[in-house]
Amino acid sequence: MKNIKVLGTGCANCKTTLKQIEAAAKARGIAIEVEKVEDPAQILGYGVMATPGVVVDGQVVHAGGIPSREAIDRWLSDEPGQCYGEEDGGSGCC
Repeated sequence: MKNIKVLGTGCANCKTTLKQIEAAAKARGIAIEVEKVEDPAQILGYGVMATPGVVVDGQVVHAGGIPSREAIDRWLSDEPGQCYGEEDGGSGCC
């Protein structure tokens, strides 16, 4: 089960991001644990300066703006060696 945190103080984009992640997981039949993090100190602790931010299994994968459905689907996949591109808020490490 993937642990997903949506970082944000409660703005409309943060709420939309949370709903889209839940809908994508439901559509794929994937069980996820979702946590909403609203404490500014915790958000900054992840190094996220623009919200909404998304953390998947401890890795920041997105910051700023509503993520695309394609990005969310990639986060939910279990492909080995998966890496998040810079456009998804990742490091582009691959």
